[in-house]
Amino acid sequence: MDNALLGVAGFALALVLIGLGLPVAVAMGAVGVGGYWWLTGWSGAAYILGSSPFESIFPYSFSVIPLFVMMGVFASYAGLSRSLFEAINAFIGHRRGGLAVTAIGASALFGAICGSSLATVATIGRVALPEMERHGYHPSLSTASVAAGGTLGVLIPPSILLVIYGLLTQTSIGQLFIGALVPALLAAGLYALAVVVRVWRAPELAPKAERSDWATRWRTLWRIWPVLGLFALVIGGIYLGFFSPTEAAAVGAAGAFVLALFAGGLTRRTLRAAVFETAGLTGMIFFILIGAAFFNFFLEETGLPRLLIEAIETAALTPTAVLVLVLVFYIVLGCFMDAMSMILLTVPLLTPVALALDWDLVWFGILVVTVAEIGLITPPIGMNLFVVQAAAGNVPQRVVLAGIVPFILADIVRLALIAAFPALVLTLARLS
Repeated sequence: MDNALLGVAGFALALVLIGLGLPVAVAMGAVGVGGYWWLTGWSGAAYILGSSPFESIFPYSFSVIPLFVMMGVFASYAGLSRSLFEAINAFIGHRRGGLAVTAIGASALFGAICGSSLATVATIGRVALPEMERHGYHPSLSTASVAAGGTLGVLIPPSILLVIYGLLTQTSIGQLFIGALVPALLAAGLYALAVVVRVWRAPELAPKAERSDWATRWRTLWRIWPVLGLFALVIGGIYLGFFSPTEAAAVGAAGAFVLALFAGGLTRRTLRAAVFETAGLTGMIFFILIGAAFFNFFLEETGLPRLLIEAIETAALTPTAVLVLVLVFYIVLGCFMDAMSMILLTVPLLTPVALALDWDLVWFGILVVTVAEIGLITPPIGMNLFVVQAAAGNVPQRVVLAGIVPFILADIVRLALIAAFPALVLTLARLS
């Protein structure tokens, strides 16, 4: 079998194994080692088995992953989600659809110190869903707004997916973080617009709530200054050159620990749980990285990335046509794979293509993470949909799916804007 065809077969086999429920790390690792053995023999397979697990995770820059994970875990234990929701709700909750917009805004702010979509959905959902139910919001709107808002944790820095993309492509993590700011604000704005349009068309979905007085507004606003301060410290420190991303992650983790301590969220039991949760999540990510390293050895040996570049040149496709095909491919793939698996599986394959077409890797990375974000709310396995359904309790899956459509349309609009106007990403990134 031709090496390139073997690469295509290996890629397809990895997708099938993941679709059958095999852990992503195991699927990519097994296909990678098996394919490399087929191409190079036992000595080649033994080499990557002996060296790749260490080489794939030992670089100092990878220490940013457990630190940002720890920052998110401590933020969850600090109980900041309720303060964020109450502060935004005090200003806009009385408007029709205001509670749904509040859930989106609180998700955006919490995602800024959490970095995990699933954690954001679970945390904000515990606060927002009962409040919307109390005010008579239709479940399709309340659950969909929380599920969609949770995806903002994937893009808003510090984002674990942006960190992994940066490490895979040797792209500046600081530039990725800064470049994600405008697209993240655009995402939150389009989600809020989706709520406004839907409520305008069907006012019965979101009854008006009570208006808060100014004393309540200022009191709740005062409670969220630690969140804003921590975000400004981490991202501002990177942007101004005070910290490297790794140092910023350490500062963020320490700051989140202090916030959780003063909020009374840390006891001996919860501290132990937080440390074990951090270790478990970090171990899972590193295990997937090792499996991806095996798979990348195999893909490079087959020459499949070179074949893709040659095929594009032969077909005389324009860069715009290639970009559309890549984005459609990601949207379809996102219906069946989780975001991290999708990035680890495809980015090593498509990065040479991006470089050959002279695409900026910061801009391409924001596009990739944006598409991965869409996959979190796309049936049949959009993870946020299952998390919010579990948080809501007795809401059928079909109700959640019915409400998520306007947010997916908002995501497609955002994707088109970022693709058409790279300056939305690159203007700030190039200043950092």
